[in-house]
Amino acid sequence: MSGQRVALVTGASRGIGDHLVRALLGRGWAVVGLSRSGEVAAGAEGMPCDVTDAGAVASVVEQVVDRHGRVDLLVNNAGLIEPEVPLWESEVDTWWQVMVTNVRGPYLLTRAVVPQMISAGGGRVVNINSGSGTRERSDLTAYCASKSALARITGGVAQAGAEHGVHAFDLAPGVVETDMTHSMRMHQDRTEWTSPQQVTELFLALAEGELDAFSGRMVRAGADDLDTLRRHAAEGLPDGARMLRLRPWGDDDPLSG
Repeated sequence: MSGQRVALVTGASRGIGDHLVRALLGRGWAVVGLSRSGEVAAGAEGMPCDVTDAGAVASVVEQVVDRHGRVDLLVNNAGLIEPEVPLWESEVDTWWQVMVTNVRGPYLLTRAVVPQMISAGGGRVVNINSGSGTRERSDLTAYCASKSALARITGGVAQAGAEHGVHAFDLAPGVVETDMTHSMRMHQDRTEWTSPQQVTELFLALAEGELDAFSGRMVRAGADDLDTLRRHAAEGLPDGARMLRLRPWGDDDPLSG
C-alpha cells in the first residue's frame, strides 16, 4: 500500500473517462480504471467490470481496497445514450438499458465505495452528469430521466455523507468531442466543442477539495469559470443554488411552501 491518493474511475477506457484518468495520473494519483474491456491509459491500473452487476462491483471494490488500502475518489463516468426518437418510438430494452447503466451503475459503485470512505474519514464522489438532466427533451427521454435521477443520488449522498466528510458532486462536461457526441443527431453540425482541458481543470478542482462547498450541486465545464466557482465556494452558497428544484409559479403556488 502506498501513500498515494487513490481514485476509482468507471468508463475509463475512452472519451471523457480517459481524459479524467490521465488528468489524475498527472497529479500523482493512483488510478484504477473500470471498463468492460479493462483497458486504461498507461500508468493506471485497469480492471474489467460490468458496473450494472452488483456482484462484480462488490468484488472489484473489495480488490481495490485490499490492494490500495482505500478509495479517496470515486468517479462515476460510465454511461449510455439512446437513439434520438420520441418515447413511443423507442425500443424497450434499449431505453431501459440507458436507465440501468446511468443510474444503477453509479448506485452500485457509490453503495460499495462510500462505507469505505466513511471508515477512512472521508472522500469525494464525482458523478458525470449533463445539462440534459435539468430539462426535458422530446427525443432523449431515457438519458434525461437518468441524469435527473443521478442528480438526486448526488444530493442524497452529499446530505448523508456530510457528517462523515464525504462530498458528492455533479459535473456536466459540456459537449466534448467523443464517439458518443458524434453519434448524436443533435450535434451533427456542431463546430465548437468543450475542450478536454476545460473539463479536467474543473474536475481536478472538485477531486482535490477546492470546491467542497458545491457538494450536492452541479457545475458545468465550458460554462463555469473556475475562479468564479472558487469565489462562490468561499462566500457560501444559498440553499437550492445549482440543485435540481421545482420552480413554483409564485408565492400563491401550493407547492411553493
